[in-house]
Amino acid sequence: MAMMKEFKEFAMKGNVVDLAVGVIIGGAFGKIVDSLVQDVIMPPIGRIFGGLDFANYYLPLNGQATTMTLVEAKKAGAVLAYGNFLTILLNFIILAFIIFQMVRLMNKARRAHTPPPAPAAPAVTPEDIMLLREIRDSLKGAPKNNDLAQ
Repeated sequence: MAMMKEFKEFAMKGNVVDLAVGVIIGGAFGKIVDSLVQDVIMPPIGRIFGGLDFANYYLPLNGQATTMTLVEAKKAGAVLAYGNFLTILLNFIILAFIIFQMVRLMNKARRAHTPPPAPAAPAVTPEDIMLLREIRDSLKGAPKNNDLAQ
């Protein structure tokens, strides 16, 4: 029973819940970026490179013809699917750039709302130094040996 209580405390901590929300939102955002790349960016790029679906660009590794789609070519044998790799790489670059911009804006906002640090308090003089200063000051005011002889 104690383990269940401990697990409940762990699961309900703010950091765990924040992480779960971040993962869910990140997954949804990844789908948006994936759609942006596949449906908006890659069709014009594919048109520039011959009017085909860029994700279907591949090199056959077993000598079959390249007139098949990528799915058909994979069924026929090994292929080097460089078009699909480049699409996923572009997905990653766009997603990483957008996340970088978000983190950059959050850091800027955090710096704007963070008050400047308070000036440091002067260092406290140790007690032995204070005692030595008192001795020095009292010796300055004491009569010298020459004064006693007179």
